[in-house]
Parts: sequence; structure tokens; C-alpha cells
Amino acid sequence: MECKPLILFLFLCLFINRAKLSIHPTNEVNLLDSKASQGELGWISYPSHGWEEISGVDEHYTPIRTFQVCNVMEYSQNNWLRTNWIPRNSAQKIYVELKFTLRDCNSIPMVLGTCKETFNLHYLETDEDQGSKFNEHQFSKIDTIAADESFTQMDLGDRILKLNTEVREVGPITRKGFYLAFQDVGACVALVSVRVYFKKCPFTVRNLAMFPDTVPMDSQSLVEVRGSCVNNSREEDPPKMYCSTEGEWLVPIGKCLCNTGFEERGTACQGIAIIFKNHSEHHCHS
Repeated sequence: MECKPLILFLFLCLFINRAKLSIHPTNEVNLLDSKASQGELGWISYPSHGWEEISGVDEHYTPIRTFQVCNVMEYSQNNWLRTNWIPRNSAQKIYVELKFTLRDCNSIPMVLGTCKETFNLHYLETDEDQGSKFNEHQFSKIDTIAADESFTQMDLGDRILKLNTEVREVGPITRKGFYLAFQDVGACVALVSVRVYFKKCPFTVRNLAMFPDTVPMDSQSLVEVRGSCVNNSREEDPPKMYCSTEGEWLVPIGKCLCNTGFEERGTACQGIAIIFKNHSEHHCHS
């Protein structure tokens, strides 16, 4: 496998310690996942000699598109990278998950104080895609992102890059969509992946009542949701649950009961005659 070196000895052939394949929780809905892209992401880099899009592999050796920047030899760096427009769907609060590697400035010779070890995350809400138009002054800062672990020349020799994961909340989002932007001020950093998602309370059945997918409201701690009884059942007490801002169902109240001639089996009401017939057939074949 041929590795393409990142400027100033940062490699994007990520021979990271093996980790278990991450499976996202069922209450998370992706709006953007850069690792899922099969081709160029086409994000805007300003100025053009700042962030660079390259091909690489992740810790599971899956091909991915990533961005790198390493202009650490000159003062006053201000390199911006903007995503494509991201429709928010029904989300009010969004989460931004960043996976990145960052070079320890002390391990780079002759940088004379020009090297930084942080970058900035920004966002801009808009009602429509603004195409290639870009104005950094329209963006609002979310946070300064720092690495828990930076890597050195010794790590490169061992082909181990220390992957950092940071998650930030943004909201409430009120426009139809938004952009994210990453501002480099002189770091040697590679954005391995960017994932943007929101949380929902997923469809569930509780006490024989069905509760639909529900997106929590950012302005409320809990959203009351009325359940509907499963087939062949009726309300005894009106079934309700509450959807939290973290996408969790809480405080089930009320329930449904199976109609006459039906019996509760798991999350459904099944005819008693059918249950008896199946039970008899099982004994006949045993």
C-alpha cells in the first residue's frame, strides 16, 4: 500500500491501534458522515493553499476522504474549510463528531512559535444552499478544538497515529440547513472524519402501545407522546411516554389490554385459538 505523506511528516496511512468497529446507537440519525462518501467531498477550502482533500484509509483500512493542513512555518495562518450545505430535517439540536490527528509542535523542528495545537469549529445557518459563496465573518464559533493526544516523530516511526474524537452540541437550529467550517490558525492536523447527527426517540412498543419515532424539542426537557394500542387491543389507561432531549423514552404511563379472545405475547396480542393450535402442533411433532 502506497502512503501519501501529509506535509511535514504527518502520514495519513492510519496504522492506529485496532478498535472495535463502532456501531451508532439506534437513536442517532446521521445528517452527514464524511466516511460514507465514495468520492470527493468537494468542500470549499479558502485560501486554496490551505486545507487539502486527500484519499486515505481509516483504522479499519477502509478507504476514506480526509482533509489535512500543516502550514506551521509562517505566522498568521487563517485557513478555512467549509462543508457542503446540510439540511437539518426535523432536528433542532445537532451533534458534531470529529475524528482527527494532530502533530505535537515540539516534535517539529524550526517552527519558532508559529505552530499551534488547536483549530476552531464554526457554523452558519441558512435557508438554502449558497453554493461556492463564502464569507468567514458570517460564521459563528462553536468551540476551539484541542487534541487529547498529539503525535510525535517517534509515533510515526512506529506507524501509530493517535486518533482524537471530540463531540460538540449545536442548537437550537431554526433555519432549513447549515454549514460547518473548520478554521486552521497554524496547526498540523488531519480531519479523519466528520459526522453530524441528531437524536430521536426510536419507534418502540411498551405496555402493548406503539410510540412513533419522535424528535425531541430543543427548548423542552421532555416531550409527551401519546401511544396507540397494537392490533387486537384496547386502552385501559391512556398510554403515554416522554421523549428526552437525549433521545430516550422515559416515564411510561397507562397501558393497553388485549381484547377478549386474545392473549399478550411479547409486544402483540395473539388469538388464543391460534396459540392453542400452535401449542398442539408442537406436541404432535415432538
